[in-house]
Amino acid sequence: MQLRTPQFDQDRDTGQMLLATGVVLLMSLLSMAIFGVKVAGLTMPYETASDGVLVTSLEAVDAIPELTEARTHLWITGGLEPLEAGETAYQSVHDDILHHGEIRGIEIKIINMHVNETSPTTLHFTGELGISDGSAMLTTSISFDVVHA
Repeated sequence: MQLRTPQFDQDRDTGQMLLATGVVLLMSLLSMAIFGVKVAGLTMPYETASDGVLVTSLEAVDAIPELTEARTHLWITGGLEPLEAGETAYQSVHDDILHHGEIRGIEIKIINMHVNETSPTTLHFTGELGISDGSAMLTTSISFDVVHA
């Protein structure tokens, strides 16, 4: 039989208090981490009443033809053949709006991109514009002509 000393009881109590303190600190850190994740998610653009997809689609439908035309003229002036210049311009516009959408938290892509020469001075561009923000998705066809000299 072993006799308990006051020192043994004090060491045991100290160990239990240290363990309880560690558990409380761990739970506090976990709670703060969960709260931090929730606060970080408040600025995400995934609101059900958001009109980001509609606004972005209107902006993109207006901007894509203008940007493509300007870039096509720049590439032609730089020495590329009109069809190659149109394809390069269209791809660069797609890459730029894709990156711009990532910054805004909206996915913007042009799929089925085609460029055809309809005449010696006209390029016809077609594609399907897809826009999504996680809660809504919109797909619309785009088609426009660029006249070059």
